[in-house]
Amino acid sequence: MTPRIFIDSSVLFSAANSARGHSRDLMLLGASGEINLVLSDFVLEETIRNLSQLKQPPLAELEELLVNANVEIVEISTQAVLDAGKLIVMKDAPVIAAAKFAEVDMLVSLDKKHILNRPELGTYIKASILTPGEAFQKLKAFR
Repeated sequence: MTPRIFIDSSVLFSAANSARGHSRDLMLLGASGEINLVLSDFVLEETIRNLSQLKQPPLAELEELLVNANVEIVEISTQAVLDAGKLIVMKDAPVIAAAKFAEVDMLVSLDKKHILNRPELGTYIKASILTPGEAFQKLKAFR
C-alpha cells in the first residue's frame, strides 16, 4: 500500500522555494507515485499567502509541484478544527484536523514550536509526526 503523507504549509513552502532539501524530495516521491501526498485547502491557501510575500514569489513553481505530485486536497469541517483546537493553538488546528480526517500515515512539518515533538498530536491523528528529513529517511528504509 502506498503511504499517505500529509504535508503542512511549512513543508510546501520550503519545497516551492528551494530546488533542494527533503521537502522537495517528498514532492518528487509524490511525483514518482511512491507516496500519496495530501494537504488541505487551508494549507494551500496559507502557502500561497506566504509565498506571495517573497520578493519573487515562486507561485508557478508551486503550481508545477502540485500538478506533478498529483496532490490530494482535503476539506475539513469547522467542528473538526474546533475539536483539534483543544490540543493545539487555533492557527494550527486546521492542519491537525485535516491530517486526522485524511487518515494519513505521517504528518510532515517543520513547525518545531507547535507540531513536532508533541506525541499527543500523533496519538490524536493516529500517525507519526516527522520532519521532512525524518520522513524521507523512514520512507527510504521501506523502499
